[in-house]
Amino acid sequence: MRKPLLLLTALALSSAAHAATPKDTFVVAVPLDGIISFDPAESFETVSNSSLRNIYQTLLEPDHNDPQKLAPLAALRWQAGKTPHSLVFDLNPQARFASGNPLTAQDVVFSFTRAVKLNKAPSFILGEFGWTPENIDQQFTVINDHQLELRWPAEIGQDLALRLLTAPVSSIVDSKLAQSHVANNDFGNGWLKTHSAGSAAYAIKQFVPLQALVLEANPNSTQKAHLKQVLLKGVADPGTRRLLIQQGDVDAAYQLGPDQLASLKSDPNVHIAAFPSSLIYYLGFNTKSTQQPALGNPALWQAARWLVDYDSLANQLLKGQYRVHQSFLPQGFDGALETKPFHYDVEKAKAILAKGGIKPGARIALSVVNQPPYIDIAQALQSSFAKADVNLDIQPVAESELWSKMRSRNFESIFTYWGADYIDPNTNASTFAYNVPNGSKTLAWRVGWDIPELSALTRKAAGESDAAKRRADYVSLQQQLQQNSPYVVMLQGEVQVALRKNVTHAQQGIGVTLLNFEEVEK
Repeated sequence: MRKPLLLLTALALSSAAHAATPKDTFVVAVPLDGIISFDPAESFETVSNSSLRNIYQTLLEPDHNDPQKLAPLAALRWQAGKTPHSLVFDLNPQARFASGNPLTAQDVVFSFTRAVKLNKAPSFILGEFGWTPENIDQQFTVINDHQLELRWPAEIGQDLALRLLTAPVSSIVDSKLAQSHVANNDFGNGWLKTHSAGSAAYAIKQFVPLQALVLEANPNSTQKAHLKQVLLKGVADPGTRRLLIQQGDVDAAYQLGPDQLASLKSDPNVHIAAFPSSLIYYLGFNTKSTQQPALGNPALWQAARWLVDYDSLANQLLKGQYRVHQSFLPQGFDGALETKPFHYDVEKAKAILAKGGIKPGARIALSVVNQPPYIDIAQALQSSFAKADVNLDIQPVAESELWSKMRSRNFESIFTYWGADYIDPNTNASTFAYNVPNGSKTLAWRVGWDIPELSALTRKAAGESDAAKRRADYVSLQQQLQQNSPYVVMLQGEVQVALRKNVTHAQQGIGVTLLNFEEVEK
């Protein structure tokens, strides 16, 4: 039913002689193969997760001009509650969902409750509050339609609690609309995979997997969009994405490789916008792999650190678009290490492998997204590791398949990225350095790394109210993981976006990888 409409849209966009896009529509070329769900309780992939801030509102958000500060969104104000583990929020009485329904305290309670009880991939973020499916119903007091108190049992302070509430999983869902689409007690999850029930500037008009996502301005939102429509066109090939932006068939193009971006810099009709990014890129080993026992041997982890040609990757292969970075906290976050203790040293790596009992000729499958820069980096790693007689067998997959492999621990090694879910050191520490029995499926869990001491330190840091002590805890965590962990952190990137010259007011946050669409003008 949706495809004919999409075809009409596509024809409209391509009918002009000079390929100009409609004045009221912002057209983006981007791969869409990573999308699994648009439900805020489930979405944890790049494009879908980044789309959520254009579709849903959270209670508050990082300030667009200074992300270390917080700004009101669905909530006008907040204050400390009756205990150190509670907050009271006053909601904006003008807030409306795209359906026209008012946004109320009951919607907030519903949204957090459903996310915790569904227990999908991003639920570990709300787990930081100590919320569980068993206790979540006791964590809220609705004072009136536009005021509620929120409580938590975990030993975390109010500052961290507020940051957790800016994550996409904390988005507020239209409870009436979601409940009208419930099937088998799923809280509307099946329907929300491909639809929206939010109050932000845009709402999902239609979604055709791999092909297109059409967003339509929400006239009821307190955030007023300048453009009527946003069309994300699924374009898998980076060369095609470059051609489309050059021809004017699209207004923006994402995930271009270094060569494509370099060729666009001389085009007078295109400019390259660079935005600070929290994305860090790492090689990870599945320590519980039954296919390759060497993956659980710390000697392999140690040797791998000396088999990455960091400078060549950053400066030659990637042409300076990424910088060398070797710790799990990205630069720009409080306490982030800027030390770079490792460099390319094949002989040192060989000695570590020999001492650790790993024989020459070990073969390791490397799963990687079939897009730049991942394939390019994987091939470079394959070449540098081979010099120490470690053979990486590259397995290119769609982004959604990579995430599925990680969630099921069905991989040997991966090269991928991690982006901050909110602007606080805990966001990365709680996934890289935290894995407890019956706990959340963190990155440490996905690589099968059992770390009770580091997990305890991660919780201590989360609950520390003294800023200096908290920073010291995160420095210690980074140093320990830098020296001994099944991750090799290599790079931190900027998000580079090709834009047509007529596009103005293009901005995006450090923790996401799509523009703030409501601000865009053309």
